[in-house]
Amino acid sequence: MTKLKCIAVDDEPLALDIIEDYVSKVPFLELVKRTENAIEALQMVQAGGVDIVFLDIQMPELTGIQFLKIATGKADYILTTAYSQYALESYDLNVSDYLLKPIAFDRFYKAVEKVHNKTKASAPVETIQTFLAPVPAAVPVNPVQDFIFVKTEHKIQKIELDDILYIEGLKDYISIFTKTERVITLQNMKKMDETLPKGQFIRVHKSYIIALDKIESIERSRISIGDKIIPIGDTYRDEFFRHIDNKNI
Repeated sequence: MTKLKCIAVDDEPLALDIIEDYVSKVPFLELVKRTENAIEALQMVQAGGVDIVFLDIQMPELTGIQFLKIATGKADYILTTAYSQYALESYDLNVSDYLLKPIAFDRFYKAVEKVHNKTKASAPVETIQTFLAPVPAAVPVNPVQDFIFVKTEHKIQKIELDDILYIEGLKDYISIFTKTERVITLQNMKKMDETLPKGQFIRVHKSYIIALDKIESIERSRISIGDKIIPIGDTYRDEFFRHIDNKNI
């Protein structure tokens, strides 16, 4: 399989770590350079041979928007930023996608798959046939999401999905309860529900999302997980019990 060559450009080392980790999980991507220097990245793009540029917007010396206006070549751009106000201007510059930090892996994969599909559509017939060749059973076609990143007060924190017991929504933030700690983030419940893989997590109340494999017992309209009793809301009751029935619990 021909891999798409990628570079990641961001002035935050942690953000580069996340992109590098995500790229390593996607079979059709190869990270050829990560850099905090936008000028260095621009020179690489101008020289050719780069397929995808993961580009932060707010950087010293050269912003992502300035980068886009200067750069030539045929690279596809995926912007990565914590600020949504740049979205409209960036789409006027023909970016492939716009990812808001903290970036969930499923959203990252959707963005790169869009570029990958476009590349396959324009490839010669023999290249397309290569993509369609049978894949050995031991090689996963789609990467498995096994962690998420959430923004806390001072950092972006990685959380293994298998460690999550349940998630509680409060007024302006949510609490993620794991086997060892409580992590607080400003992300809302709707976005968190959309980020978590279906079949592994389910929303059971306007204020609670639970990990299905952490359920210890269900009594009437209450779920026991560890020493926590979680109510099942009327809005979510039918869907929850349909899901439980399908699991043959």
